[in-house]
Amino acid sequence: MSTNGRILQINFKYGVPRADYEAAIAGLAQPIADVPGLRWKVWILNEAESEAGGHYLFDSAAAVDAYLKGPIVAGIVAHPALRAFSVKQFDVLPNVTLVTRGPV
Repeated sequence: MSTNGRILQINFKYGVPRADYEAAIAGLAQPIADVPGLRWKVWILNEAESEAGGHYLFDSAAAVDAYLKGPIVAGIVAHPALRAFSVKQFDVLPNVTLVTRGPV
């Protein structure tokens, strides 16, 4: 297991007003925070493009895979107001990330 972690990036389009989207995700914050192996998540939103998602830092690729195969992601993907998902995984480059104050 890499102590530097693994980045997960998920983006998608949403088809509801911003206020409705924010209300819908409010109940997901704690269950996501409780996911084993998750260090942090940054929630992202581009209202002009109706695009949202998040950047996550997990302890390992195995933790990412378990999250992607779990019930939270299954519920998100099945939601009728969400579409056009992009899911990517990345290694962390710790030396330069630390210089730019990345939380690794």
